[in-house]
Amino acid sequence: MPSETILVVDDEKDILDLLEIYLTNDGYNILKASDGLEALDVVSKQVVDLVILDVMMPKLDGIQTCLKIREQRNMPIIMLSAKSQDMDKIMGLSTGADDYMSKPFNPLELMARVKSQLRRYTRLNVPNARKENEIEIDDLIINTTTHEVKVDGRDVKLTPREFAILDLLARNRGMVFSIERIYESVWGEAFFESDNTVMVHIRKIREKTEENPRQPKYIKTVWGVGYKIEA
Repeated sequence: MPSETILVVDDEKDILDLLEIYLTNDGYNILKASDGLEALDVVSKQVVDLVILDVMMPKLDGIQTCLKIREQRNMPIIMLSAKSQDMDKIMGLSTGADDYMSKPFNPLELMARVKSQLRRYTRLNVPNARKENEIEIDDLIINTTTHEVKVDGRDVKLTPREFAILDLLARNRGMVFSIERIYESVWGEAFFESDNTVMVHIRKIREKTEENPRQPKYIKTVWGVGYKIEA
């Protein structure tokens, strides 16, 4: 379960209470503030991993609050606003916000954006040595040293052969590998025409890594040719 701390800043109590319910149910620690000055005080005293920040607030609005937070910290900031014009979004993002949502918003969409921003922030701040051993494909992370695989932060257990196939395709993104070439590269043996071993392993990899294995996001089928992971 997540353990990150999220600061929600909004002068509408109903919004604060709603987001507290959704974020708490997802396992996050919640801090709340009703205006920009209160938010700056919280950020200066506590560790905050992400801020959800309303634009229209008393005392200090979200734009000025975002600018002042950016003077101290680089955690993700998602701005909320009743304004939906493009210029308002541009203004919000240009002040240092990472994302922008218009009110009224879908709480489930906001939760998805929170998770996405936290994943991106975590990856950008891991040690470089670890990054050098990782291949990232959207939400899929392959550690070529430890043979660990994660999808959307979830550990995926692959057999050595499954990992070898995924690793081969991931290291050569954009290249199409025939079934014969995959078999001979991974198994180190001559391929027999009637052997469906590779297809079975591809299916198992998809079942473990894909939200919908019938519409794969990672390993694509090139009909009549083989498989690839797109560049």
